[in-house]
This record gives sequence, C-alpha cells and structure tokens, in this order.
Amino acid sequence: MFTGIITDIGEILDLRQEGDLRARIGTSYDPAGIDIGASIACDGVCLTVIATGTDTRNWFEVQISAETVDKTNLGRNVWRPGRRINLERALKVGDELGGHIVSGHVDGVAEITAMRDEGGSTRLTFRVPAALAGFIAPKGSVSLNGTSLTVNEVAGDSFGVNLIPHTKTATTWGDAKVGDAVNLEIDTLARYVARMTEWSASLNSALKA
Repeated sequence: MFTGIITDIGEILDLRQEGDLRARIGTSYDPAGIDIGASIACDGVCLTVIATGTDTRNWFEVQISAETVDKTNLGRNVWRPGRRINLERALKVGDELGGHIVSGHVDGVAEITAMRDEGGSTRLTFRVPAALAGFIAPKGSVSLNGTSLTVNEVAGDSFGVNLIPHTKTATTWGDAKVGDAVNLEIDTLARYVARMTEWSASLNSALKA
C-alpha cells in the first residue's frame, strides 16, 4: 500500500530479459534498509525487491512479469537505461497519509495530450481508455506514474490536472511532454462505488424479473 507521495527519483541502470524482465534501479534509499521481498512503487507499479547493492551508487533490483509489462507503460518500451522514475516505499502503520490510498496495481495507460503553463504551474490534459473514463471525477484523486494528483476537470475520455512547481521538481513530472504514456491507477473508492452500483442494478433487475 502506498500514498502517491514520491520519496525518491530513481534511475534505470540496467534492463535484461531473464524469463521475466529484470531491472536494476539506482536510488538514494539505503540498501541496508531495504528487505528482500519488500514492495517499492516504481512509476506507480508495485514491484518486489529481489536484490540490493552498492557499486558506484545504491541500487535495488526487481523482477517484472509479462502481465505487468502488458498492463503498464513498460509495454510501450519507455523504460530504458538512463530513464528517471518516481519511487515510493510501502506505507508503514503510523505514517502520514499525505496523498490518497494507492495500491500500485496499474489500471491502464493514459496519454498526455496537452500541456500549458498557468503562472508557475503547469496544466496537463490526459486521454484515458474509455473503460476507465467513468471512474475519474472532478476533484477526485488519481495516481499518475505513482504520483497522487487531484483531477481538475473531466470531459469524455479526457481529464486535466495541475502541477505546482514543487511537484515538478520533487518528481519526474518536470520531464513530461505531450505524447508520453503514463501509468494510471484510478481511486480505489471510485472502483468500489462503481462495483456496488453495478451490483445494486443487477439485484434490482433480478428482483423485478
């Protein structure tokens, strides 16, 4: 479980195929404090640590299944050595919940379709798969590349968010550009509300039959 508050910007150091995809990620986290089997959100994808070490810099390694590659922007070949990614350690009991509850289970891939500056901030517009559009609501929360963000407006299969200067410097959002594929996780609450509404409608239909 995560909060969508990024605590480090990592760097892809190495990618190799070993059955599943294996990635080595450079980090400022102390490897001595990362347990094998720990979960770290990498650009919003919950991945399991399988190795740690320190060479010229601290690093950890994760193994990424074909299913994860298919469901995330990894399937768009955006992860390459040198790419910067957002990192977050798993939430501990008693930690401050500064963003919103994020599972690290990506629902789909959104695309940046527009960017414009508004004062010191930046307004981004995203297009999402039609099947996910109904889960996104104005003033609701979404996780984009692991970052907890508030939705400003929704129009069909598109929605917008506003990035303040701090967010752009504390995360990889300062690198964003139109056309980028972004990992999207919808709000868990929205998912359950939609499921309950669907179940209620089915129950009503059954009772009337």
